Amino acid sequence: MIVRSSVPTSRGRRTRAALLQAGREAFEEHGYDAVRIDDVCGRARVSHGTFYTYFGSKEALFGEVAAAVVGEMFAASVVGAAAPDDPYARIEAANRLYLRAWAANSRLVRMVEQAATSEERFGRLLLELREVFVRRGAEGLKRLQEQGLADPELDPRLTAVMLGGMVEHFAHVWLDLGERADEQVAVDHLTRLWARAIGLTVTSGSREEGA
Repeated sequence: MIVRSSVPTSRGRRTRAALLQAGREAFEEHGYDAVRIDDVCGRARVSHGTFYTYFGSKEALFGEVAAAVVGEMFAASVVGAAAPDDPYARIEAANRLYLRAWAANSRLVRMVEQAATSEERFGRLLLELREVFVRRGAEGLKRLQEQGLADPELDPRLTAVMLGGMVEHFAHVWLDLGERADEQVAVDHLTRLWARAIGLTVTSGSREEGA
């Protein structure tokens, strides 16, 4: 009896990555319902049988593509150590990065939202996507409160949920529904609203100075 190793080979990893990339491209171009497994195989240049070596169904492939998008959006919107120490500037940077991450992934995020209406696992995936942003926002607000720079009476988590929802909804209206706005103007407005909502004490270097 031939026993296959459970450890993927380098060729196997490349094939799997090619299928994931092909699936992502197909879903983005045609939408979930219109994509067939044969379409994905053709893009990845593998056989139909090879697909099932790595994924049990189109749904399984979509699930992994969606999970990858969650990770990419979070990584793309991280404000690193190179950003200014000024709290207002860091909120501004976070808003800009989030809008750009949404622009790169909005079509797939909307597909996940649609899938979530019928499949619980996609609902959990959406919650995971939002949770990473909520947790980061809540932790940031708590630090500002401890430093005496934000309203101490605000609940950090609830505030992060509400203000994060504002940014997410604007991203949808702007990037998906066609609301006209210059990126810098949009980022500036979101940041002013966020800062005022948390009662941020603005430092002399902030963009809101003089507003």
